[in-house]
Amino acid sequence: MIHAGRPFTQGSVIELRHQEHVIVGRVVWREGAKAGLRSDDRLPVEQILSLANASAFQLAVTDRKFVERRRRPRTHEQSRIRARYVEFAGIVLIGLVLSGAVVSLVSEALARPLAEVSAALGGN
Repeated sequence: MIHAGRPFTQGSVIELRHQEHVIVGRVVWREGAKAGLRSDDRLPVEQILSLANASAFQLAVTDRKFVERRRRPRTHEQSRIRARYVEFAGIVLIGLVLSGAVVSLVSEALARPLAEVSAALGGN
């Protein structure tokens, strides 16, 4: 949670800077000037807490406009459906590999007895 001098819109990307530390987070909730952030990166909590004990600890907040890197952004539903397709393809691939292994094992197990039957019936 941060407390800033101005309110931020939900979904905006915020950069918090102090000396060499930079924390990038997305606003997930807000209540007046307070906002809850979610960061994709690991946060150096011990270093931040040690800086918080200093008398001049303050993070500078800059609002950064979110830039979509994908040409055609996907919704949550589209991502979920794509993940289901990939999961299904993976299961089918595993099934094919296992069935191929079973066919190979069965043909090896039956090769000798079938050769004996063929020889007994007058084959090569």
